Amino acid sequence: MRGLMMDTPLLVSAMIEHAASVHGDMEIVARTIEGGLHRYSYAEAALRCRRLAQALLRLGVQPGDRVASLAWNTHHHFELFYGVSGFGAVLHTINPRLFEEQLVYIVNHAEDSWICIDGGTIAIAERLAPRCPAVKGWIYMSCGERLQESTLKNLLHYEALIAAESGDYAWPEFDERTASTICYTSGTTGHPKGVVYSHRSATLSSLIVSMADMIGGYQEGAIESAMAIAPMFHGNAWQMPYTAPMNGHRLVLPGRAYEPEMLLDLLQAERVTIATGVPTVWLMLTDLMDQRGWRFEHLRAVLMSGSKPPLALAERLERDHGVRIAQCWGMTEALGAAKGTLKPGLADRPIEERMRYRMLQGRLGFGTQARIVDDAGRELPRDGIAFGHLLVRGPIIAAGYFRQEASQDGWLHTGDIARIHPDGYLELVDRSKDVIKSGGEWISSVELENAAMGHPAIRHAAVIGIAHPKWQERPLLIAVRRPGAEIDGPTLLSFLAGKVARWWLPDDVVFIEEMPMTATGKLHKLRLREQFRDYRPATDAERKPA
Repeated sequence: MRGLMMDTPLLVSAMIEHAASVHGDMEIVARTIEGGLHRYSYAEAALRCRRLAQALLRLGVQPGDRVASLAWNTHHHFELFYGVSGFGAVLHTINPRLFEEQLVYIVNHAEDSWICIDGGTIAIAERLAPRCPAVKGWIYMSCGERLQESTLKNLLHYEALIAAESGDYAWPEFDERTASTICYTSGTTGHPKGVVYSHRSATLSSLIVSMADMIGGYQEGAIESAMAIAPMFHGNAWQMPYTAPMNGHRLVLPGRAYEPEMLLDLLQAERVTIATGVPTVWLMLTDLMDQRGWRFEHLRAVLMSGSKPPLALAERLERDHGVRIAQCWGMTEALGAAKGTLKPGLADRPIEERMRYRMLQGRLGFGTQARIVDDAGRELPRDGIAFGHLLVRGPIIAAGYFRQEASQDGWLHTGDIARIHPDGYLELVDRSKDVIKSGGEWISSVELENAAMGHPAIRHAAVIGIAHPKWQERPLLIAVRRPGAEIDGPTLLSFLAGKVARWWLPDDVVFIEEMPMTATGKLHKLRLREQFRDYRPATDAERKPA
């Protein structure tokens, strides 16, 4: 027997039309590339999205064609999520921070037909164009009335294109499993891989992310101002271009102004209540707050992902600023797979106990199944003790990569090493390529790094494995001191003693001026491994694993 409910497809166009009809006067505030702020409503945005769809169709873009964005977090970029995907074309969000070889590869691999650029990326586009022959043209997104001088051929002006259209356009209905956006992984090893989201998965993921226990901090009847610090080319800005209009949140976009001073001024001036961003961003912002003697006045909750935040950062945000962090596991292939709020019963517990849970990577979200296995593929217990390779599956999990065969066992092999606790909490131990194997036993670089950053003199820390004649690998701690701080290696190792197993203690400490970072704001451990490939400690202390 079948249910008698309407089989209306789940399409992203429904989100912007819902926003326009139910809370059409709610504001979008975006910093422009040219400077200043652009303000308009969801109703106005929806009209512009329909005009964009008409313009792209007039250019010959067909459903299934890829239209790329090489752009920052602006209102123009927001409109692409609907004006491109809404009629069945596929938005390919490109990370302008990638190396040019990677950019050329993914543009050609995706077979992008048109690429939308802005004033912050036009120079990159000019360098890419001769190596991307399949691109038919470029669309320049600017608030100005005139095109910028450029060597690009067939360069069109975004505003002129949509001004020529009426916006009298009805979004088509089609299969909800149709591709909506493509986001390529950063590809620190090998070529980047394309993760292809569907309208169905985008809608389900956005609904899951919108659940009350995903981030927390929302207040009934309040105007929530949500700021997408996570770039739109990072997993759809963690779905905020969808969740904000879906829920009637005031949306704040920082453009390309990611300097701490610019971000902080926008956070404060626009009374932001919810924000997203990697831990590195919040480290910089809290340092700047301390320098200014400020306290977050309106911010209530932040969603962090990408890497584990230091305990000291979480404590500073909650104790000093009254800001709750929702720290949870996620990846380009699995947006919304874990939720970052505390489980019921912990709200009134002492802060030390709450922080122990905040430092885990959230609880499994609705619809996502997970398991951990050993090197032989045997499933391990969910006891919070055993750890192994993390596998996940569910309706918002990538089944494979663009133009690559899908997983044969029905699970996404995440590349993470994790524990699963009996109450559903995930705890990342390491990336499989970053875990250090010493004497046949695993050492977590992540746990060592966070222990080191617990010292007030340490700003950043990274742990890599270096070759050892007896134990195969031993940990090397690489650290960046805070400005004006003085600390040496032996002092830092003494600080770590008792916080980790004795045989986990690094064989040496090296101090550097600045950490290399990937295009997605994570520690670039591949570069560190290359830099310290032949490093040998001054004293080769052989610590036998217990």
